[in-house]
Amino acid sequence: MTTPETSRFVRIRVELVVEIDDDEALTGAALQRLAEDADLPEAERARSERAVTEDTAEALAHLVDPFDLVGTVPGVELQQASWSSEQIDYDPDSPEWDLHEDDDDENDPEDDEVRVG
Repeated sequence: MTTPETSRFVRIRVELVVEIDDDEALTGAALQRLAEDADLPEAERARSERAVTEDTAEALAHLVDPFDLVGTVPGVELQQASWSSEQIDYDPDSPEWDLHEDDDDENDPEDDEVRVG
């Protein structure tokens, strides 16, 4: 493929499953991050503080920043990011959690799976 035919934009999809083993530490860290954000309007701060206090998934979403994943990668500028979090039932042995279920080619070298733990 020649350079004019190649898009300069790349979409990276990342799905993480994390285990929350200290709700209070997570919530405290999210509240601290909100308190340190001087640019956050008060109405948004109050709404966010309620959300992170009521839902650990929301607290985690306030601490995970896609820019942190690529912010120091040379030659890359983040154009758009979205992310969400939700509480789930997790069974690593369930076929539902097969990370390659949507792959057309299971031997694609660009689809490297990394398991933690």
